[in-house]
Amino acid sequence: MSNGLENANVIVVTGGTGSFGSTVVRRILRSSPDTEIRVFSRDELKQHEMRSSLASERVRFYIGDVRDQESVNRAFVDADLVFHAAALKQVPSCEFFPMEAVRTNVIGSANVIEAAHTNGVKAVVCLGTDKAVYPINAMGMSKAMMEKTAQAFARNNPNSNTIVSTVRYGNVMASRGSVIPLFVEQVRQGQPLTITDPGMTRFLMSLDEAVHLVEHAFVNASPGDLFVRKAPASTVQDLAIAVSELMGVEPRLRVIGTRHGEKLYETLATREELVRADDQGNFYRVPLDARDLNYAQFYNEGELVTSHVEDYHSHNTTRLDVEGVKTLLTSLPAFQRLIGRGA
Repeated sequence: MSNGLENANVIVVTGGTGSFGSTVVRRILRSSPDTEIRVFSRDELKQHEMRSSLASERVRFYIGDVRDQESVNRAFVDADLVFHAAALKQVPSCEFFPMEAVRTNVIGSANVIEAAHTNGVKAVVCLGTDKAVYPINAMGMSKAMMEKTAQAFARNNPNSNTIVSTVRYGNVMASRGSVIPLFVEQVRQGQPLTITDPGMTRFLMSLDEAVHLVEHAFVNASPGDLFVRKAPASTVQDLAIAVSELMGVEPRLRVIGTRHGEKLYETLATREELVRADDQGNFYRVPLDARDLNYAQFYNEGELVTSHVEDYHSHNTTRLDVEGVKTLLTSLPAFQRLIGRGA
């Protein structure tokens, strides 16, 4: 079933004032001239700033919190599609306040899905993260539970008119939550760039690629599907050197050690998922595991062989060196604006 954005009369973006949300709002404004866009978030100041910068009558702003079911319901009346981007995303803050991550990322996502179902929304795509795979921190664990919540809804509500799917992607370059703005600020202050582990790798993806992944899910998803976008990676050291050199500064690095809840590398898809995934070129589609509570068939027949399949992670994907990272960063308008060279 196609859920193309061009046919939607009303699209809701939860967390719509964040890096992803504001990008997708502007993209819809350009590509779907007749669509009403609802920005749902709890940040009044960011909504005011966004309202002033967009100056569009097609964008309506809803103050609310995904933790509050009633405020979500109000925003979803007569909506066709929902981009669910509202989340707590900072690893350290979720480590110190894990129940806050649960309330927003798990219970809040359940509220979004239930409100979409109640209001007859055609499709919801929930934004996930590579940190949800083999999670070792509270943020990743809460995002893994978000995925399970979405999949459980699809499994338990086969007759629902709402298609709920999830996506996973890695670090979004030059977004507010990425390390690149920190590196840029450290260069400007004449400080050494702080890196946790020189050999630590991370996936690299642009905001536009993240939005394209969600659009792909809207068009191609069946209930409970998970979509992963393939992406290159680099070491944190090469990323820091690339930022320094692009800003015309000799790289100076200071190793500070791994922070709370950080991994040496991130995984976007497990071998268990890949063995049943569809390779769609730039994407993997992992269909819903549709086993019910009767596990007799599982025990009798077993699972597909996974020993010959590797996880898909930032250590074994395409690895960019310093020059490759520089080429990639130079192509990003967001990075050019960050260092003061773009419009």
